[in-house]
Amino acid sequence: MINLHEINKNEHLPQITPEEISDEKVIEEIWQLKEELKDQVLILGHHYQQDEVIQFTDFTGDSLALAKKAKTSDIPYVIFCGVHFMAETADMLTKKKQKIILPDLMAGCSMADMATGDEIEQCWETLKQHTEEKIIPITYINCTAELKAFVGKNDGSICTSSNARKIIEWGLERGEKLLFFPDQHLGRNTCFDLGISLDEMVVYNPHLVNGGLTPEQIKKAKIILWHGFCSVHQGFNASQIKNIKASSPETIVIVHPECNFETVQAADLNGSTSYIIDTIEKAPAGSRFAVGTEINLVNRLAAKYTDKKIISLAPYQCLCTTMYRIRPRWLLNSFRGIKSNRPINVIEVDQDTTKYAMKALNNMLEI
Repeated sequence: MINLHEINKNEHLPQITPEEISDEKVIEEIWQLKEELKDQVLILGHHYQQDEVIQFTDFTGDSLALAKKAKTSDIPYVIFCGVHFMAETADMLTKKKQKIILPDLMAGCSMADMATGDEIEQCWETLKQHTEEKIIPITYINCTAELKAFVGKNDGSICTSSNARKIIEWGLERGEKLLFFPDQHLGRNTCFDLGISLDEMVVYNPHLVNGGLTPEQIKKAKIILWHGFCSVHQGFNASQIKNIKASSPETIVIVHPECNFETVQAADLNGSTSYIIDTIEKAPAGSRFAVGTEINLVNRLAAKYTDKKIISLAPYQCLCTTMYRIRPRWLLNSFRGIKSNRPINVIEVDQDTTKYAMKALNNMLEI
């Protein structure tokens, strides 16, 4: 979750209003400052960012790839055009002398906000009360540093959508049960692919007493899934696949594993953002794809691979509204702050949290 104390302690420059400067002048000034500060600033952009932001980025990628890029750089300022938890990960991986800047501190993640530290601690205590079997916590990287630290303290691991299968296999070699959070769909889809039946999975809802589970359900379950989801990928469903196949059976439907179980089962292919990009890139000319992921990425793929027909699986735009908070005006404010030696919106994770979160992250990197 976003730390309001952290927001208040940052010294904000005045907001750049349309009355002060036009959109065209904003773009022009960003390009000028990017050139002027090229030895001081690295700009990273997540795949889901809109093109008017992506045009300024030095590298694009998923959250972990961008954090790793920050880690290998010595540039003192990293402007992370993504969401809050991604900037936290970058801060934990980079050197102390580097500063990670999020252009808008309110760019959070609805999925990450569906699990708080207190809720996870309560869930852990509830599970421990009703089973003596060893539980291994696995968290999707899309969560706060606080939750990553919880996993590190309890000998678990972080995972990404690319490596979730390996991490879950690792966890099940070390314990009889897994607690997987915050995205229930990635957990369910991956575990099912590993041969774990749906009957062996239960969902823990933090808003219900004991998570809505009986002691018997907890004892029986092999996988306890958190009641979380991605608001973007909730927009795709199996009916959309049926409609597309009815009119264009040759279209390949490829979706992200954050989509629900029925959608993933109905799709031709499913995989991480990187998998989706690689699959489309390597497909022969003339291929047709309906893609179940964020619309900015889908549109960018369609514009890049004009020899293929690429559309969104959904008939409406599935937009990551929190990513959309990163706008050129806020990017310009970040540049102005750096130039004036008053950097704003600096993301800092405390040492204790970093210590345990890095333990969980290193577990993932070692697997």
